[in-house]
Amino acid sequence: MLTDVVFWVLAVVAVGAAVQVFRFDSMARATYALLTALLCAGGEVLLLGLDYLGVVIVLMMTIEMALMAVFMVMFMMNPAGLMPMAMVHNTRGAAVISVAVFAALASGILLTDWPRRRGGPPADPTEALGMSLMGPQMLTMMTLGMALFATIVGTVVLATRRGRYDRFGDGLTARRADDATRGGVGR
Repeated sequence: MLTDVVFWVLAVVAVGAAVQVFRFDSMARATYALLTALLCAGGEVLLLGLDYLGVVIVLMMTIEMALMAVFMVMFMMNPAGLMPMAMVHNTRGAAVISVAVFAALASGILLTDWPRRRGGPPADPTEALGMSLMGPQMLTMMTLGMALFATIVGTVVLATRRGRYDRFGDGLTARRADDATRGGVGR
């Protein structure tokens, strides 16, 4: 009973947040609305008993959307939504296509003759899922994930021309910073 309530709450919030992605004028707000929808989808996966996959979805989407919000604020022309902008183009055509795709998928779900289950669940579903997704390449993928994370951090660090202590030089206790660029703390 409680599982059913949680399922429907997550489903409604996911759909509502997904709709808001296209309603917001701000790319940053749209990013966080998308994060909300994806976190609800991760919660649905957790409800299915796929703990490993659900946690991976939640962690991956949280980090991805946080980085996306940072890059949206840095590079988008209108990150805060100060000027009206549309997130969609050709709204009528997109609505027709969306309704047609939804109807096709829903009818496929309802009209498909689903096969009966054979066998039982594995003893360790997490291990079975990992082997099914990545096979013997699990260590490679974990190493690749850390390498990608290090690359992202390195890119952000190298993108800034000045470091944390550049304003004060060697004398970190100096009262006034010898800073050619105006602004910042104390200016």
